[in-house]
Amino acid sequence: MEIERKWMVEGWPYPELPLLFEQEMRQGYISLVPTVRIREESMVGGGTEYVLCIKSPGLLARQEIEINLEKETFDHLEELIGLPLIPKTRRTYQLPDGLHLEVSHVDQGLPDEFWYAEVEYPTVKQATSWNPASVGLSAYLDDEVTSQPGQSMGAYWQKTRMKESEN
Repeated sequence: MEIERKWMVEGWPYPELPLLFEQEMRQGYISLVPTVRIREESMVGGGTEYVLCIKSPGLLARQEIEINLEKETFDHLEELIGLPLIPKTRRTYQLPDGLHLEVSHVDQGLPDEFWYAEVEYPTVKQATSWNPASVGLSAYLDDEVTSQPGQSMGAYWQKTRMKESEN
């Protein structure tokens, strides 16, 4: 079960937080309902993983299955998709309460580029009761979009990639 909240943000977090790791990613979608996504995850200074992810519908909580792929399988699926994958840089930070803040910069340098942040929780109760002010991030995390339809990466894919294939 994936339980997470999402905010639109500007830039990397302030005040500065301890950086756990940074990843360069590329992701694309085979299906939007249910969500079936492939993603290449390259750890800065480390290795690369290739993942197939299947997610049920939902906003705050949803089922998620992740399966590691061989690079060759990933490459075949990317070719099958036939559209440019979405690049993003994700930094994962340690929060004072033990949770992690993941901040992503999407499509850097392109007209549609944007930033978003997510916090994943162990329970729905903790997710709904958690307040960004408790970790000093009320100003940074002031634009929550968790419950707003159309704010997923799948919706962004449809808006920016699938429209290209229709032309």
